[in-house]
Amino acid sequence: MGTYKYSAEFRADAVALARSSGRPVLRVAAELGVNHETLRQWIKTAENAERPEAVAQSTKDAEIAALRKQVRELEMERDILRRAAKYFGGRDELVSRFGFVADHQGAFGVKRLCTVLNLSRSGFYQWLETAPARAARKAADAALTRHIRKIHTESGKTYGAKRITAELREGGAMVNRKRVERLMRQHGIQGRRLKRRNRTTVPAAQAVPDLLRRNFTAAAPDRAWVGDITYLPITGGKFLYLATVLDVFSRRLLGWSMADHMRAELVTDALNAAIRTRGGRVDGVIFHSDHGAQHGSKTFADACHQAGIRRSMGAVGTSADNAAAESFFASLEREILPGRRGWPTARAARLAVFRWLGFYNHQHRHSTIGYLAPVAFEQRSTTLAIAA
Repeated sequence: MGTYKYSAEFRADAVALARSSGRPVLRVAAELGVNHETLRQWIKTAENAERPEAVAQSTKDAEIAALRKQVRELEMERDILRRAAKYFGGRDELVSRFGFVADHQGAFGVKRLCTVLNLSRSGFYQWLETAPARAARKAADAALTRHIRKIHTESGKTYGAKRITAELREGGAMVNRKRVERLMRQHGIQGRRLKRRNRTTVPAAQAVPDLLRRNFTAAAPDRAWVGDITYLPITGGKFLYLATVLDVFSRRLLGWSMADHMRAELVTDALNAAIRTRGGRVDGVIFHSDHGAQHGSKTFADACHQAGIRRSMGAVGTSADNAAAESFFASLEREILPGRRGWPTARAARLAVFRWLGFYNHQHRHSTIGYLAPVAFEQRSTTLAIAA
């Protein structure tokens, strides 16, 4: 029954009897007809009432102990955050935070570290489990980056992700282009970009039909050639001029000529070089160019007629009508032109271009022909044709 049925006087007498008798509380409570736990509670209440200062001190000590514990917790959190700030080095990536927990779990414990850094413990343990796979991927990326850097250097630091990917696949590596792009971006490896070309085309007066109509494809070699002229800047405001002839089928450079002038001889020399490359047998091939005065000249027309070449020209002032030749020069200028000021001498320009033209035919991977080099593409096509 509740204590309310016992008067204050009865409780006080019961407590006095239990204290003075020297007998167990259980026996005294039985004699008084009181529950022994109730009697013990009365005794404890009386003792507390007699010692208010002791109770107050006990409460104060407990509060102080709790405050000290809280201070220790805060100091530990501060220490964790200070170490974390140095560890991250200005970064706040999830992987970095997991790495910090792994490196400091012996000093602070995983639970505390994850709480302070607002991390999921299950996420941390999952991160630990996948550490070997991440290490393997990191090592593979490092090896691939070294290979990418080597190919990039060998190309004169001109290749972008597409051509480097093609080179890697040619070497037997099964690699995704997006992965190559990511690694190149992370390590600051870049191909050279296209620069604006100056105008070198002066319209010809003679009308020549457009036989290609922007269809820069061919089923076999020597069906269609394209030609154009570009300038090569030399220090002091001088120029060299380069005329080229490309086979539309393979994008192979068949002939070229370089001079310090833009007379008709420049393009006829390039054409004759292309004819010699093909053994002098080019009857019926289409030669396509823009409306430049050199390609429209009587000298060039006579050279084409003598070789059995049919002439073709795109519309005036439309670079897309000679896109294949324009693309070739864009690659050349992007990959070898060392800045807008050009080369220090004409000889330096000639040697640089000569070296690149050989590289282009035998090593430069062309997107239009499946990222093969032009000569390799022609050889493979010949092999397939014989096998068929």
